[in-house]
Amino acid sequence: MKPFTALLGAAAGTHTADQLALATLPLTATLVLGAGPGTLGLLIAAQSAAWLLLSLPAGAWVDRYPRRNLLVAALGLGFIACLAAVAAAALNIAVLLGVAAFAGAAGTVVYVLTSVSLLPSLVPPADLPRANARLELARAVISLAAPFVAGLLAQHLSPTWGYALAAAGAALAVACVLALPKAPAPATAGPRPSFVQSIKVGAAFVMAHPLLRGIGLCAIFWNFAFFALLAIWAPLALGILKLDPAAMGLAQSALGAGLILGALTAPYSSRWLPPLVTLIFGPAISVVGIALFLIAPQSSGPAVPAAGFFLIGFGPMLWAICQTTVRQLVTPAHMQGRVNATIQTATYGVRPLGALAAGALAAHSGVEAALVLVAVSFALSTLAIVVSPLARLQAMPAPAGA
Repeated sequence: MKPFTALLGAAAGTHTADQLALATLPLTATLVLGAGPGTLGLLIAAQSAAWLLLSLPAGAWVDRYPRRNLLVAALGLGFIACLAAVAAAALNIAVLLGVAAFAGAAGTVVYVLTSVSLLPSLVPPADLPRANARLELARAVISLAAPFVAGLLAQHLSPTWGYALAAAGAALAVACVLALPKAPAPATAGPRPSFVQSIKVGAAFVMAHPLLRGIGLCAIFWNFAFFALLAIWAPLALGILKLDPAAMGLAQSALGAGLILGALTAPYSSRWLPPLVTLIFGPAISVVGIALFLIAPQSSGPAVPAAGFFLIGFGPMLWAICQTTVRQLVTPAHMQGRVNATIQTATYGVRPLGALAAGALAAHSGVEAALVLVAVSFALSTLAIVVSPLARLQAMPAPAGA
């Protein structure tokens, strides 16, 4: 098996396990354990906390230890977590389900950071956009299908069958990773810094590099806006737009369609367009998308918000693939993990802030005011690109030295 094919198979298995676990958790907690809203909130928080708590340490691990070994350990942890979740449901132990949710998400955190850091060593620099697009396409398709599959299993069999299928995905991922070639840990020049100092060096590198700084700022404003939108989508859809739950779900599913089309388009746009066009277009089209939400109350049915969700999926997917390639090229091999972890931590850290800010503003001043906040945040994400050297990037940068 070719190395990239093995990594792609691991991506499919990992995202199957992660997305099925994400969709199965509330079903299992509610239908099997009889958990109320408070317990369910704690379980979901445990699942999401891993991304914020472990990203920085995981980035340092990626730059210290052999990356194939880390992938095996991370995906093995995901497999064990799925089995533990099945046991938690069978034994009716909510605490064990929370531990399993955190452990499974922790494995995904390490996998994501390791795979994106490993990819530049598996494919030539010119092939990075296409390779990143194929990995993102796998994630997008699985993210779209997993909630539907989990719902079918819960309705016709049992919610815990979602975890059983997730375990199969994790097992597939482990098998694919074992086919990757063995390689030593990334080499560093000079004495290795302490663990904490190593994390600080990665963060300082991102802040000092003009391209990475622009990417990070754009990602922070965009994720703030997107999670603010998700926080007010239900009251907007069910209240102001007067959609029924089925129409609400149909409109939101257009996001997945946009993500998939973006991943399919990215290899061609990277060939035909200079990076600056894609890097500006991604956040800018999000402004257009949120404008459709602002005018949606003057329309009827789900078509207008669906178009908004589609644009917010399509453009940012193109942006994500392009900026990931830029990130991989400008970052030395021995710092890939920490650089990716720094940006990931900032991104995940701002997501709850966006949701809280939009929820509070909607409660105080109305959903329309919160939509304006979302629009301003999307506009700031675009501005972060326009005022940075990314807006003058006519070609992909040369690969950084080790």
